[in-house]
Amino acid sequence: MELAYYSDYAVRLVNSEQPERGTDTLTSVEAVRALFGPAQHTARRATEADVTRLRAVRTRLRAIFEAAAAGDEVLAVDLLNALLMEFPVSPQISGHEMRDADGRPDWHLHIADHAANATAGYTATACMGLAVHLTELGVDRLGICQAAPCRNAYLDTSTNRSRRYCSDRCATRANVAAYRARKRQEAAGAHATPDATAGGPENAEG
Repeated sequence: MELAYYSDYAVRLVNSEQPERGTDTLTSVEAVRALFGPAQHTARRATEADVTRLRAVRTRLRAIFEAAAAGDEVLAVDLLNALLMEFPVSPQISGHEMRDADGRPDWHLHIADHAANATAGYTATACMGLAVHLTELGVDRLGICQAAPCRNAYLDTSTNRSRRYCSDRCATRANVAAYRARKRQEAAGAHATPDATAGGPENAEG
């Protein structure tokens, strides 16, 4: 599942915006290049036009995660397939310089970058990685953080498919909020319960 590594490209792009908070870090060529991580040879081709292009792709990728999180597997796959058709990939066998004990290259698949611009290259890579992740592990492994107001995308790699938050920080915040909500409900319930020792007919003097 070597190509699944590239699914992180999709997560990074989607999470460059937090719509519920009104924040967006994808505002410059430098921000575009930062998305590529170690793949700087591709990032160097980025221009101002890629800011707008990648924002459009980001909206479409978020829709895939939201459909998956809502349990609509068919829609999630259809949306991803549309991107895969629009941004096709060129797989290439690579051995790098890694060799096994017998001195042979460690052959594995990479995505060759022959795209016309930085956005096309980034999107093809992100979508191929997401497709591998989805088909290997399941559509339900694509999620949207449930800790409001965070709506970050994440990939669930837990053994029991139990992940609900994008990070430990959001999980802690959600647990604290749920605890406080329970305490408020308990307090409200205690105040609403009448005191059986005060004013009941069985306690009336007569």
